[in-house]
Amino acid sequence: MRPLRLPLVLSILPLLALLSMAASAQETVIPTENVRYDYAQVLRVEPVYQTLTASGMEQQCDRQPAAAKPPSKGISRIVGKVRDALSPRERAAAQPTPDDADCRTVRVQRQYRRPIAFDVDYMYKGMKYRSRLSEDPGNRLRVRVSVTPYVAPVAH
Repeated sequence: MRPLRLPLVLSILPLLALLSMAASAQETVIPTENVRYDYAQVLRVEPVYQTLTASGMEQQCDRQPAAAKPPSKGISRIVGKVRDALSPRERAAAQPTPDDADCRTVRVQRQYRRPIAFDVDYMYKGMKYRSRLSEDPGNRLRVRVSVTPYVAPVAH
């Protein structure tokens, strides 16, 4: 039975060495990040615009001058005014008709500007900063403050 125990002990030695290395790896300290949140004062917000061009077809009419009617006189003028005030048909006749106008369909382009971002100047602890944000922050901006020590590189 003794010859069987020696190979068993030899096979367990590498396992024990591995466990001791894992235990020593657990002793190393992984520093947590030193983070806190604070507020900065917003100094200026400037929108950044995107210009879009849209084109479409529109009907454009050039109104022909209508033939001048001789002015009404006396009682017929008063009757004409009363008739125009009471009759909705007469108001529609005042609109240009296809007979009175030269109409054609033309391509019209329009430009639209829409804000896509905001350049924000803000001050935190006496230092000025600038960031591009997706929304206007108002007069206070929440900032993430992280402090880590500087470790100089080792010279070889």
